[in-house]
Amino acid sequence: MSYQDILLKVEDGVATITINRPQVYNAFRAETCEELIDAFKRVAWNDSIGVIVLTGAGDKAFCTGGDQSAHEGQYQGRGTIGLPLEDLQAAIRDAPKPVIARVQGYAIGGGNVLALLCDLTIAGESAVFGQVGPKVGSVDPGFGTAYMARVIGEKRAREVWFLCRQYSGAEAVRMGLANVVVPDDELDDEVQRWCQEILEKSPTALAIAKGSFNADTAHIGGLSAMGMRAVKLFYETDESQEGVRAFKEKRKPDFDKFRS
Repeated sequence: MSYQDILLKVEDGVATITINRPQVYNAFRAETCEELIDAFKRVAWNDSIGVIVLTGAGDKAFCTGGDQSAHEGQYQGRGTIGLPLEDLQAAIRDAPKPVIARVQGYAIGGGNVLALLCDLTIAGESAVFGQVGPKVGSVDPGFGTAYMARVIGEKRAREVWFLCRQYSGAEAVRMGLANVVVPDDELDDEVQRWCQEILEKSPTALAIAKGSFNADTAHIGGLSAMGMRAVKLFYETDESQEGVRAFKEKRKPDFDKFRS
């Protein structure tokens, strides 16, 4: 596959996958997801690669989730909602080597979920984490919710989703959404240090460890498959479409009429 939406670089045992859509804050469309899946599968089973880094182009965003300009009640690709999110999330989890999220700028919505699914998250001081689904008529009813609760606790996860607040890199570390935060100009060096430490470890031991971690939460994949069916139906409602319209028109959505 030739890539249009991402970049793939392999050097000294490290594969770096970059979402290359800075003009839309690295939001993903169906094509982006397909390319990410292909890249992860390409490097995951390459024995010369010991660690994978996922990041976003530019300094404004890691990823801001689904591209709302490509969403009119349904994204234009495969998968339950027109985005192969289940396959993308599985590709990150199934890679038998550590995946590091390198976060600079916004990690919002589906981007926050991608960072969550990575094994480790290293943030720059400009990093901003959070969910926006309920503000735009959407939700991630699988790993984005159930797995987040496992990672940061039920109370915090409900806060993240119910209030849709944004959190700094330092706050993300305290919550457990990120491992460490460093100044932006030290981010690449910090990521490199973590990669080098990982490369010094037994690849088989790391693969077994990751597999055993994943086994504890594998059932969430079933919740996700079921939940995405509900989201597909939700996207077809006036309530969800009001969220999309409000986002595009840069105004607050009027959800009051859907409470009666």
